Amino acid sequence: MSASRHPALSATDPELASFVAAEEVLQAQTLRLIPSENYVSAAVLEASGTVLQNKYSEGYPGRRYYEGQQNIDRVEALAIERAKGLFGVDHANVQPYSGSPANLAVYLAFAKPGDTVMGMALPMGGHLTHGWGVSATGSWFRGVQYGVQADTGLIDYDAVRELALAERPKLIFCGGTALPRTIDFAAFASIAEEAGSILVADVAHIAGLIAGGAHPSPAGHVDVISTTTHKTLRGPRGAMLMCREEHAKAIDKAVFPGLQGGPHNQTTAGIAVALHEAAQPSFTAYAHAVVANAKALAAALLERGFDLVSGGTDNHLILIDLTGKDVPGKVAAKALDRAGIVVNYNTVPFDPRKPFDPSGVRIGTPSLTSRGLSAEHMPVVADWIARSVDAAAKGDEPTLAAVRAEVADLMAAFPAPGLPLP
Repeated sequence: MSASRHPALSATDPELASFVAAEEVLQAQTLRLIPSENYVSAAVLEASGTVLQNKYSEGYPGRRYYEGQQNIDRVEALAIERAKGLFGVDHANVQPYSGSPANLAVYLAFAKPGDTVMGMALPMGGHLTHGWGVSATGSWFRGVQYGVQADTGLIDYDAVRELALAERPKLIFCGGTALPRTIDFAAFASIAEEAGSILVADVAHIAGLIAGGAHPSPAGHVDVISTTTHKTLRGPRGAMLMCREEHAKAIDKAVFPGLQGGPHNQTTAGIAVALHEAAQPSFTAYAHAVVANAKALAAALLERGFDLVSGGTDNHLILIDLTGKDVPGKVAAKALDRAGIVVNYNTVPFDPRKPFDPSGVRIGTPSLTSRGLSAEHMPVVADWIARSVDAAAKGDEPTLAAVRAEVADLMAAFPAPGLPLP
């Protein structure tokens, strides 16, 4: 690590400083394809490491339980107004610590333990906090799940409607963590209205695409929007809840004092910066490039004989079923990691394998797009993936090492935002 980059950390705790330095090198030299990861700007990094860390600020702007909040109130109010303007919502709460606590606040605001809640099943691409059994939300509430069609990998909205009318859930979640296709928020809104349910759009993965106009917005269709602030939005690790004005008090009360104490003010500052960046024309170009890159990468993978869930993608995410390659997802993911290509192994719909040893890998294009790679680079990326998966099947470590060197060469030509040059 350069002493001039982190002089205090290097002097105080050189062991920890060495770990940070190693991570900087790793992020700089590898091709990061995990769809929930990205690179924040230097400005977001700076805002997230300011003296705002020193303040404790229970409450909301103008209604705090601690004094000395003059500047903190301005920071939080700025983040709130930017969120409202960017997403076109009545109300925004920028205090949730992360996505799972944000979703839990929605339950606290609108449901009671034992109530029926409905979301996409985890193995079909949903999220743990949408009422899945191993989550607290599946323990405290009665979760019912919808899925995708076996032949298309797409949501069957008629089946969703049938389930909603049969179960009459208090909450319906739309959105998830492994959905490569556009979410029809209007269709979900019609279903929720007919079932008498509160509709929640969990857009943690696609918030940046929505902000940049590369995915339809749930605003105007749903009661509550829940999102993390990293992933495609390129902010710090935090979350936001946005809603109609009629739900503002319930949401705010659920976040504080319902679930949390004081907000992380340094994170709020980073969120404010990220929202400002997301309102710029350059971010719109980035969001559309994320989708263009994903489509180009999906097409290149299909040409190389890969089986993609739903046959492709409409957003930033691609879910690969490796059953036909005779390589388990976990084996492939670890081999790709050795090749300098960072992915995560993932279940695919109707996966016969166990979640910790599934059939698929999940990839996405936010990070490589932030580095400036374009659609013309996607065939090269697909070749690297194909060579690495084949090498995984054969135990061919020299090929993985060769791919890693090629990856590092290309990454050197496209420095990552916010990172020092390797």
